[in-house]
Parts: sequence; structure tokens; C-alpha cells
Amino acid sequence: LTPRLHETMSDSEHEVETFETADAGASHTVPMQAGSVRKGGFMVIKGRPTKVIEVTTSKTGKHGHAKCHFTALDIFTNKKVEELVPASHNLEVPIVNRVEYTLLDIDEDDHMSLMDEKGDTREDLKLPGGHPDADKLADDLRAAFDEGKEVSVTILCSMGIEQAHALKEINN
Repeated sequence: LTPRLHETMSDSEHEVETFETADAGASHTVPMQAGSVRKGGFMVIKGRPTKVIEVTTSKTGKHGHAKCHFTALDIFTNKKVEELVPASHNLEVPIVNRVEYTLLDIDEDDHMSLMDEKGDTREDLKLPGGHPDADKLADDLRAAFDEGKEVSVTILCSMGIEQAHALKEINN
């Protein structure tokens, strides 16, 4: 046997990276300059997705940058948070999606049975809770369900968290 100097690898020996779906590993946020975030917009504060309720901008100092002072509410807990960021700096803006589902059932563990417009069902989300607005929404959902009303539930999805956000009655 003579040693071969130039060995070639067959395709089966190459590691081929495969990607399942377009959003697998996709970022939950996009960068945006602090000075561009407006009232009503979304931003990440302390690792949580929030909706901005107030923005004040301070003038530049002798040596400094203009600063933006953000007051915002956590979109899932409604907790008020604040952040001070130089206007020229980038901050994270969460990607927020709303999905409408029809409420089919609520089981004794408070899990909702939901159906999307394609007819696919999911039963992995519980009634919201943890703060007064969420508790009221949970009570409203249960009351509407108990009364036999047909209800559409809006699920808010951001940064890997999904939670019921609103309901509306479907009038046929």
C-alpha cells in the first residue's frame, strides 16, 4: 500500500448544517437607537418586554450626551419600570406578536383550550394571573365561558412568553 497524499472527503463525511424553520433561533429583539423609541413603542427594560408610556429627553451637558428617560409598563405584568439611556445608544426592542384564538374550553387546572383560524388547537396556556388586570381578564374569560358565549382571546407573544391579553365576544 502506498500512502495517498491528497485524500478527498466524500459528502457523507462532511458535516452539513440543517435549519428546521426560518425562526428557529431567531432573535426575540431588534436593536433601535434610544432617541428613536417613542411613546406607545416597545423596548426591553431589565430583560422584560415593555410598552413605553412616557419619554423625556434631557439636553446635552457640557461634556455629555442627550439622555432619554423612559417610563414603561411590562406588557405581561403591567409593572411600571424606568430606564435612562443616552439618546445615541442602541437598545433592544422586543418583537411583539398578537394571535387571535377562539376559546373552546377551560379545564379545572385553568388551562384554556384554544383554536386558531386554521382549526389547530392548543391547550398549553393557562388563564392569566399575577396582577389585578390579568386576574380580571381571567375572571371575564371564565364568566364568558360559563355563560356559553363564543369568545375570541388575543394572545400576546414576546421574548418566548405567551399570555392571554384581551378578549372579545364573537357575535354571529
